[in-house]
Amino acid sequence: MSDKNKKPQKLKARLPRGFVDREAADIRAANQMMETIREVYERYGFDPIETPLFEYTDALGKFLPDSDRPNEGVFSLQDDDEQWMSLRYDLTAPMARHVAENFQEIQLPFRTYRAGYVFRNEKPGPGRFRQFMQFDADTVGAPGVQSDAEMCMMMADTLEALGIKRGDYVIRVNNRKVLDGVMDAIGLGGEENAGRRLNVLRAIDKLDKFGPEGVRLLLGEGRKDESGDFTKGAGLAEDQINKLELFYSGVGQSAQDLFKPATDAAAQDDHSVVNADGLTSYPANSIQLAGYLELFDAQHPAHEGFKELKAISDLVRAAGYGTKRIRMDVSVVRGLEYYTGPVYEAELTFDVTNEKGEKVVFGSVGGGGRYDGLVSRFMGQPVPATGFSIGVSRLMTALKNLGKLGQDEVLGPVLVTVMDGDVESMGRYQRFTQQLRAEGIRAEMYQGNWKKFGNQLKYADRRGAPIAIIQGGDERAQGVVQIKDLIEGKRLSGEITDNTEWREARVAQEVVAEAELVGKVKEILAAQAEDRRRAKGV
Repeated sequence: MSDKNKKPQKLKARLPRGFVDREAADIRAANQMMETIREVYERYGFDPIETPLFEYTDALGKFLPDSDRPNEGVFSLQDDDEQWMSLRYDLTAPMARHVAENFQEIQLPFRTYRAGYVFRNEKPGPGRFRQFMQFDADTVGAPGVQSDAEMCMMMADTLEALGIKRGDYVIRVNNRKVLDGVMDAIGLGGEENAGRRLNVLRAIDKLDKFGPEGVRLLLGEGRKDESGDFTKGAGLAEDQINKLELFYSGVGQSAQDLFKPATDAAAQDDHSVVNADGLTSYPANSIQLAGYLELFDAQHPAHEGFKELKAISDLVRAAGYGTKRIRMDVSVVRGLEYYTGPVYEAELTFDVTNEKGEKVVFGSVGGGGRYDGLVSRFMGQPVPATGFSIGVSRLMTALKNLGKLGQDEVLGPVLVTVMDGDVESMGRYQRFTQQLRAEGIRAEMYQGNWKKFGNQLKYADRRGAPIAIIQGGDERAQGVVQIKDLIEGKRLSGEITDNTEWREARVAQEVVAEAELVGKVKEILAAQAEDRRRAKGV
């Protein structure tokens, strides 16, 4: 057969690995959730900005590898002037670039929030995608830990505004100076160990995903997942791993706050106020805290880290946030290298059932910390900053588990059916549709093959249309329309399944003058809404 007679190959429709299409219900649920988050951020005085999906690769941060093609962990391409650009890995580094580029015009402290997609060129897996949405808030130009304390309080307020009750979440706080001290204690201090240090932190950051034994493997030679793929480990010796376990295992499981008052059940009260001085003034944890401090000499920055944690603890309690909501916990790790001070994580503490049918704690839905060096890279001067990021998809999953999201039914549009296809009739149907829309009613005129009227009613049913508007030649001559309440019609028709019998019964159907169309539709929609409220017991 000649090339001319060959049938062209049909293009295969396929979704790229690690990416997902989003349907209407998920998009509406995400919008609903993000509007609530925006309201909290705005109440705290934050304003929105938006940065592009692409940034020059060197602006994205030192966690990116150095190579001829910087494409490990990020998606990169070369511009026409041979400069490397990458899809953003997070929303923080682009914000830091924006601040540095507009530093003379920006009012400090600069308080901003933004939502958008980020991209990771990593192996996809169950619940792990290469494109996902984050929602960030940051304060740039505020050096004191009161900014970090406020971020933790805002995280708590955001979760509660979304319907997550106290006791189902906790904001856990640590300090990178403490973590860096731990790295020193196991021989991984100094710039020459920056890469290994980051691998260690990323391994510990997987605690909620792989558990203590999985983290031990990642700290050692490596870990093989269920598919057989091997992840190379950080290569630590046994004694180094044992020291690290003091931080990532024992403390996290004990769920104790380092600075909780000894005496008192009031420490767990969300309205307790504590005004004690000094790091070791709380006997309940003085032994535990002393054990940490013994790892470091008196001049080590880790001591400053503990003092900053103590200050945050006092600040949040003074504002009425007790240890049920915000807790100091040295097991918290954030896996990015650019954090320089306090780090914090929002963890949901209720149980869910995983894909294996096991009960597990839901875990982290967001976090962040202080990154005083990120903006400074562009500036040649210190620019303090702190912020946090919410994982939108993960938080959506949590809210659906709690029945807090996606429960509101979205009605389909009122359908204006088409009985005649001439231009004059079509114009009239379109006028009815526009009149409904002008009154804020969701409506559409049927756009398919109008000659098969039964298909129009089937379409209305599939779309969840609450009402159908019908006008044939007889109705047009009388200046009236038929309004069919499709929801009431379904209820009344009961066992009626034959289309002819259903049409003859003319259930839940009224004839009104054209001028009364909008008013009658509003009346029926209001009655349907009342029925739904009653059905829910509201």
